[in-house]
Amino acid sequence: MDKEQGEIQFIGFFGIFKESFDIISSWRKIFTHITLAIVLPLSFIFLAHIIVSELLFAKIIHNEETLDNTRPGTPKYAKLSDVISSEWTGFWLFKIAYFIFFLILSLLSTSAVVYTIACIYTAKEITFEKVMSVVPKVWKRLMVTFIWNFIIVFAYNIAALAVLIAWNVLIVPSIIGITVLIITLIIYLMGFVYISIIWHLASVISVLEDVYGIQAMIKSKGLIKGKVGVAIAIFLLINLCFIAIQLAFEWYVVLGNSLGTRIGYGILFWLVLSMLILFGLIIQTVVYFVCKSYHHENIDKSSLADHLEVFLGDYVPLKSKDVQLEQFDV
Repeated sequence: MDKEQGEIQFIGFFGIFKESFDIISSWRKIFTHITLAIVLPLSFIFLAHIIVSELLFAKIIHNEETLDNTRPGTPKYAKLSDVISSEWTGFWLFKIAYFIFFLILSLLSTSAVVYTIACIYTAKEITFEKVMSVVPKVWKRLMVTFIWNFIIVFAYNIAALAVLIAWNVLIVPSIIGITVLIITLIIYLMGFVYISIIWHLASVISVLEDVYGIQAMIKSKGLIKGKVGVAIAIFLLINLCFIAIQLAFEWYVVLGNSLGTRIGYGILFWLVLSMLILFGLIIQTVVYFVCKSYHHENIDKSSLADHLEVFLGDYVPLKSKDVQLEQFDV
């Protein structure tokens, strides 16, 4: 992040990846600490949840098949019904617990990476201890932004479900009807990707500026204009890699045969996923600076450095006036 403000706006798809690689290679020590403390546990929880979910679900399916072959009204049938009900309860409680821990670690990881890159950008002295002292105070702002994103996504899916129901009721199944459905699904996926991109950028805004929640989402929507294509391409590539790792993990680890091979592949995918998560967090922060530069919103490094300080134990976010001081000449 040693480029001038006017130069950053010209960074494109490959430039953002190169900038992110340079940041990681130049600051290996601090990012290694962050990875060991937060990102590796985050990746482990995600992969472990896949294994546990598969085991619990397989057991439920087995008992349900046994129940189907058991005569109703018998003591065995009643016992199996109770067992299945308990297993479904345990399954969903496990999912809820996983979601809570995964969310907390995700927000902590985002806070740590964004704060670290901001310090790098302002040439501030940064240590792992300092990062970890700030992170717990920053992630609460990210939580508010996440909740608003959750509300928006929930409303979006409800609207999509209503459209699907209307299609099922009003449109007769035919070539035209199937075509309309496919077009609708494509539009839905495009909208979902767009919302996800806005949320990722809003997460960075929530850490570095004095707005969060719905205000951060609105600001992110305006900031992403002009760089939507690049942001979408990056989002899709990272998520395709994420899906590929997940599918490979399920195939070689969850469904594998040899215990030694499964353990080996499990460690490999754990490390690769951790690197992907770290890289993705760095990229979304770089995209923030690129978007700010593209809209000619100069970020005063001295003001940003002042606001990144921990004063009397309280994290002081960057004020909007400090990130929109003036338009700089290109």
